[in-house]
This record gives sequence, C-alpha cells and structure tokens, in this order.
Amino acid sequence: MRVHLGSDHAGLELKNHLMTHLVDAGHEVVDHGPFVYDALDDYPVFCLRAAEAVADEFDTQGSLGVVIGGSGNGEQIAANKVKGVRAALVWSQETAVLAREHNNANVISVGGRLHSLEDMTAFVDTFLATPYSDEERHTRRIGMLADYETTGDLPPLPASALTGPTDTSTDQ
Repeated sequence: MRVHLGSDHAGLELKNHLMTHLVDAGHEVVDHGPFVYDALDDYPVFCLRAAEAVADEFDTQGSLGVVIGGSGNGEQIAANKVKGVRAALVWSQETAVLAREHNNANVISVGGRLHSLEDMTAFVDTFLATPYSDEERHTRRIGMLADYETTGDLPPLPASALTGPTDTSTDQ
C-alpha cells in the first residue's frame, strides 16, 4: 500500500521513524516533509500536500495518509480542508479501528507529543490494517458528507427532528 506522510517539526521524529517502519513492513511511503527540523515550520505546507496526494489516489490505488504534529489537531484540520479527505484524529488503537471501519477515513492524524513512539506506531499499523466495514449506515453517512462537500446543501432533517421537543416555557 502507498502511504503518504506529512508533519511539522513536532512530528518529524515520528515521521522519520514511520518511514523506516512502514518500508520494512512492505509499504510504499511518500514523504511530503518536512525533511529537516525547523521549529518555525508551518504544518499546512506539508499536511496539505500529503492529504492532496491521498485524495488523488484513494479511489484508484487505495492510498492512505498519516499527518503528524504536536497534538495532531491542526494537522487533522488541514487535511480535512482537502476535498475527498476524511481525516480522523487518532489517540488509541480503538479510534484507529473506528476511523477506518465506520468513517472510511483515508488519513489519520496523531499527536507526536502525546504518545510514545511505540503507541503511535501501533495506531498507524492498526489504521492501515483495518478495512472499511462497508455497512449501509456508514456508507449513507459518508455519502451525506460527500454531498455536502460538493453542493453545500445540508442533508434533510429526519421526520423525528421536524416535530422536536415541545416548548414548555412560560415566558411570554
């Protein structure tokens, strides 16, 4: 599998570790940077490139991506700005599994300052090894998000939301 990596200075050590680990596991790895430590670098420069590459290849090649920062929050936000990317912030093996099984996430984000190297490596391995469940309810929800991404139209409210709770306030 092709795996695209991007990070910032806080994720550089993990990114470099993952490069070796994933190649040793038989993956084709594409490093979108950074390539040297720079405490003032900007994560969008690297994470947007990794996410764009995943978006370009996910449907045809099944490529996935990993973006890494101090907390992973900004990197996930950046990746999710790319049309066709579903990036999930992962902080456990369970969230890595659910990102793939329920959301068909094609990018994960991890916080390089929040977990051990061993734990983060396990999160990435779990994510890459977990297939999408292809359950109808998950596919329906992903379709709603994809439609919104394309059209900007909100999904219709279900009938239960149209009746809603009754206002029992006495303010007039």
